[in-house]
Formats: sequence, C-alpha cells, structure tokens
Amino acid sequence: INQVANMTLVSSACDMVSAAYASTKESHPYIRSVCDAAEKGVKSVTEATASCVQPVLTTLEPHVAAASEYASKGLDKLGEKLPLLQKPVEQIISDTKELVSSRVADAKDAVSS
Repeated sequence: INQVANMTLVSSACDMVSAAYASTKESHPYIRSVCDAAEKGVKSVTEATASCVQPVLTTLEPHVAAASEYASKGLDKLGEKLPLLQKPVEQIISDTKELVSSRVADAKDAVSS
C-alpha cells in the first residue's frame, strides 16, 4: 500500500483530491458539516474495526508478508512498463492537451490541403 501511495501519479492525484475536498469544505458550510460528521463516523468505525481485526492480522502475518513481497515485485515491474505512473497528474494532463492539440492541428492541415 505504501509503495502504491508513493507513486508520483497516485500521490499527486491524492493531493489534488485532498485540496479540492478542503476547498469545498471551506467554501460551503453545509457540506462542511456533512463531511465532518462523515469523517467522525469513519474514524469511529475504523477504530472499532482495528481492534477486532488485529488478532486475525497477527495470525496471518507471514502470509501477508509473502503477499506484500510478491505485490511489491509486481508493482516494480508495472512501474518499469508504465512510466506514466512516475509522472504527476498535472504533467499527464498537460501532455495529453499537447497531444490532442497536435492531432487536431494535423487534422486541420490535412483537411485544408
């Protein structure tokens, strides 16, 4: 999970969502009160679940470690094959806009000639 969260694409997307969420909460008092209540509910459920799940996780720890190692190797290979994962969202959007603009310009040129 940490390896996925540390990918540039994922972390920049999370930062964007977090900033949009915070901005929305600041701008709209009614939404803020709903979000605050939801956050408290999620925190309570998470705390209650964590205490119940901990004994199971302790039992499954060797299996989780093996799965984690396997997943880590898979993510490394995925990162090699998809360099897009190492770019921030802003750069991907910019690159996509440039590509689309270039293709549209090429199409206009082809039509006019």
